[in-house]
Amino acid sequence: MLAKRIIPCLDVRDGQVVKGVRFRNHEIIGDIVPLAKRYAEEGADELVFYDITASSDGRVVDKSWVSRVAEVIDIPFCVAGGIKSLEDAAKILSFGADKISINSPALADPTLITRLADRFGVQCIVVGIDTWYDAETGKYHVNQYTGDESRTRVTQWETLDWVQEVQKRGAGEIVLNMMNQDGVRNGYDLDQLKKVREVCHVPLIASGGAGTMEHFLEAFRDADVDGALAASVFHKQIINIGELKTYLATQGVEIRIC
Repeated sequence: MLAKRIIPCLDVRDGQVVKGVRFRNHEIIGDIVPLAKRYAEEGADELVFYDITASSDGRVVDKSWVSRVAEVIDIPFCVAGGIKSLEDAAKILSFGADKISINSPALADPTLITRLADRFGVQCIVVGIDTWYDAETGKYHVNQYTGDESRTRVTQWETLDWVQEVQKRGAGEIVLNMMNQDGVRNGYDLDQLKKVREVCHVPLIASGGAGTMEHFLEAFRDADVDGALAASVFHKQIINIGELKTYLATQGVEIRIC
């Protein structure tokens, strides 16, 4: 059995790490490189960096910090933000990133997933999905351009359909960003994760809602996700990564202990 992964997420805007609640009202957390180094030292299995306004601004991720991160950490890291071409992806990977993630650009041009997978291999192509639960319809819908609330829009895709579509096109991993839960620390949306797990046959990463160690355990045990991504609980030092992994191991979760 492959070890489950603990993945801190660093949302980047204007060269700094920020964090919002339900993708709104972002506050500045700190500088990118020191935070990345801290999480690697604490025992994170991987890091994810989202340049949250790159797609809505029509630009590619700011590459100036990618190489600096690569110099100070020795764990895999993934970079996302406005990657719309093979050339964009190649540059990010050449600066030291191990994976690239696409979200809004994949919705705008689904063939991008296949072209990236064919060029670089499925192992380094992640598709992020920003999913919103509509209480009136009882359905999950995919949103686009979520880094800028003035430009965020609901797409025609229901989440389960898009999960299946991106796999057909070559996604090697899926990060499910559950917008309703983002930043509120009330737990992951286990019902949604279970539904997605049934149709997701590549590694699935849960994102949005972690507030306690038990929330991570529930995602691994009840929804069988491959990794759990979180931000505010790590940024604000509510949960220590090393202590979290020790707890999960005592609960029978296969996890890498540093």
